[in-house]
Amino acid sequence: MSRNEGRFQAAEGIPTPEDEGTSAVAASAPAAQFNWAVPTEFVELPSKGKFYPPGHPLHNAETVEIKFMTAKEEDILTDRSLLKKGIAVDRVLKNLIVDKKINLDDLLVGDKNAILVTARTTGYGSDYITRVTCPACGETSEHEFDLEELGHNDFEAGIEEEDVEFTENNTFRLTLPMSKVTVECRMLNGKDEAVVTKNAMRKDRTNQASNTLTTQLALMIVSVNGNDDPITKLQFISSMPARDSRHIRNVMGRITPDVDMTSTFECTNCGHTAALEVPLTADFFWPK
Repeated sequence: MSRNEGRFQAAEGIPTPEDEGTSAVAASAPAAQFNWAVPTEFVELPSKGKFYPPGHPLHNAETVEIKFMTAKEEDILTDRSLLKKGIAVDRVLKNLIVDKKINLDDLLVGDKNAILVTARTTGYGSDYITRVTCPACGETSEHEFDLEELGHNDFEAGIEEEDVEFTENNTFRLTLPMSKVTVECRMLNGKDEAVVTKNAMRKDRTNQASNTLTTQLALMIVSVNGNDDPITKLQFISSMPARDSRHIRNVMGRITPDVDMTSTFECTNCGHTAALEVPLTADFFWPK
């Protein structure tokens, strides 16, 4: 739902056509000026505000209001310094959120993704053309995705099916199938996402092996069998059976509110059809 539909408004004090020529004041009036009233859009939050604590501006809020992108945000997206630091997109989203009491770092990743997709859609339209590699024949070709077709995952059904135990702090406990260890986990937010991204960029820059998976697990896991000692957690994560690691990721994927980024893809070369996750490439904010 949009409000402040895009329009030009005559600035106060500008004479109307009926006033022209009626006085010396009108004759000397400045040229007509126009103020662009930036439209806004209400973004549906995948979380429905259910995982924010009382007092948080998004507690039990189902939507968040954002402004449409302008040339000012395009400047940010082309800032080499911000791009190099990996913070250009976050800076744009911070600009667009109307309620300045909302801290981007506190946003659940899924809610942040919803704002990201809506910002792109309102800025450049829902058609997203990017290059995709077919998983069947390996051919790379351009494919068009319709961002308006993306929905939200049914995290509430996931919670019921996975039978996880939530605490009053919105963390949850689950027993791992292989080690039988009980871990307490939490959903990741924008700050956690920034830590993962920064770590991955540093590893890539120094040609070190990636440890993105264990970094995410270290951020997700709050305690191991009730022990929240950081060293204990890291020791457990480093020796965690792969089956247990996958179990945590699968459960997290089922119960974490997020945008469902899967879309139907049909290869123009071999005709293979599959459900494919929409890739967020450089074309996302720079459509052709």
